[in-house]
Amino acid sequence: MIYIILSICCSVTVAVLLKLAKRYHISVIQAVTINYFIAISLCFLFFKPDVKLITSTAPWPIYITLAILLPSIFLFLAASVKKLGIVKTDIAQRLSLFIPILASYFIFKEDFNYLKITGLIIGFAAIALTFFRKSDHQKAGNKSLLYPVMVFIGFGVIDVLFKQIALYKELPYTTSLFTVFGLAFIISLLLVIAMVIAGKIKLQLVNVVCGFILGLFNFGNILFYMKAHQALAENPSTVFAAMNLGVIIAGTLIGVMVFKEKLSKLNYAGITLAIVAVIIITLSQHAVR
Repeated sequence: MIYIILSICCSVTVAVLLKLAKRYHISVIQAVTINYFIAISLCFLFFKPDVKLITSTAPWPIYITLAILLPSIFLFLAASVKKLGIVKTDIAQRLSLFIPILASYFIFKEDFNYLKITGLIIGFAAIALTFFRKSDHQKAGNKSLLYPVMVFIGFGVIDVLFKQIALYKELPYTTSLFTVFGLAFIISLLLVIAMVIAGKIKLQLVNVVCGFILGLFNFGNILFYMKAHQALAENPSTVFAAMNLGVIIAGTLIGVMVFKEKLSKLNYAGITLAIVAVIIITLSQHAVR
C-alpha cells in the first residue's frame, strides 16, 4: 500500500507544481521539456531498457502519436489547473478512465456488465456536476471548460494507446516507455527552440529547476504505480481504485484547504458521484472475472 500512497502523493504534487507555475512565472513548455529529459534519464536508470530491441517493426505510429500527445496534454493540464484549479482538473484526469473502458468494449472486445454501465452513467453525471458553473460566470466558464475537456479526452486516448503498447509483446513495456519519453522530449525541445527563435519565450534557469522537480514527481508517479501493481499483482482492481480515489480525495482537500478553490454544492455532489463511479467500476472488474 505504501507504493499507492507514494504514487498518489507524486500525482497530486504534479498538479500543485502546475498550480504554482503562474505565481512564479514559470514557462510551462520549458519545464515540461526538462521533465521529459528527467523521465528519460530515470527510465534508463530504473528500467534498463534495451534500445537494441527497437527496430523498424516497432509500433512507431503509436509511439509518435503518444510523443505528440504527452507534451500537448501536459500544457492543457497546466492551463486547466490555472483556470479551474486542482480539484476539477484532477477529476477530469481521473474520470478519463471512461475512454479506455469504452475502448475496451468497442476496440478490444471485452465484456461489459451492468455494473460497468452503471459506473459510466454515474461518471458522466459526475463530470457534468463537477464542472457546473453559475450563470453569471457561464460565458467565461465555457471558454475555461475547453481545458479540462481536453485533459479528459487526452488522458483517455493516451491510456488507450499505452494499452496497445502493452499488448505489443515483441518489446518490453519499459523499453517502449523509454522510446515514447525520448520522442516526447525531442518534440518538446523543438517547440521550445522555435518559440525562443520567434521571441515568444526566454530561456531561464528557474524553468530548468521547476522542470527537474516536475520530472522527478511525474516519473515517481509512474514508477510507484507500476511497483504497486507488481506488489499487488493478484489485486489490480485494488490498485486501480485506491489510486483514482486517492487522487480525487487528496486533490480536493489540497485544492479547497490550501489554495482556497471555491466549489458549489453541485460541484461537491459531482465529486461524490465521481468517487461512487470509480468504486462501481472497480467492482465491475471483479464481476467480469
